[in-house]
Amino acid sequence: MDDMSLKELIRSDLSRIYDLPLSFKQRFFLPPEVKYLKLWRRASYHYKKGGLYGKLLYLKLEGMMHRTHIQLPPEVEAGPGLYIGHLGRVIVHPDTKLGRNINLATGITIGRANRGKRAGVPVIGDNVWIGTNAVIVGGIHIGNDVLIAPNAYVNFDVPDHSVVIGNPGVIKPSENATEGYINRKVG
Repeated sequence: MDDMSLKELIRSDLSRIYDLPLSFKQRFFLPPEVKYLKLWRRASYHYKKGGLYGKLLYLKLEGMMHRTHIQLPPEVEAGPGLYIGHLGRVIVHPDTKLGRNINLATGITIGRANRGKRAGVPVIGDNVWIGTNAVIVGGIHIGNDVLIAPNAYVNFDVPDHSVVIGNPGVIKPSENATEGYINRKVG
């Protein structure tokens, strides 16, 4: 992904929600999903570098995964501007690649298909909004500026500037598909 420092990545995620710098009250009363995201960035950054500190952060993240029900392993590659909308079940396979300005709603699953022509894990482009209870599986590519509607099932490639609705998913071309859904984009 981007060659950014850990501090810049955390700031990019926070800037999706807050005007920076954070006030003392905002820093002290961060919602659990934001605390999780900050810990995930630190754990991911240090885990990939190796060493004892990365392993300790990984263990701390594991504990927070169980409390928040957000399963975003440190192996996931994610660009700046990651946003988790609400506390609740979020499952992302460790080999997943996420672009810039990704919105993850509660109840989503991004997973691996183990067999067939789409075996593998998704690669998700920039400026993608993933709605509540959506399922994205397989060695597929989700383009840029894509809205995955709530409850959609996606196991196929999705081109740029599209909306995917339904189960099975149906692609609807749409210029500016995420306009009004992805706010405060980073870079």
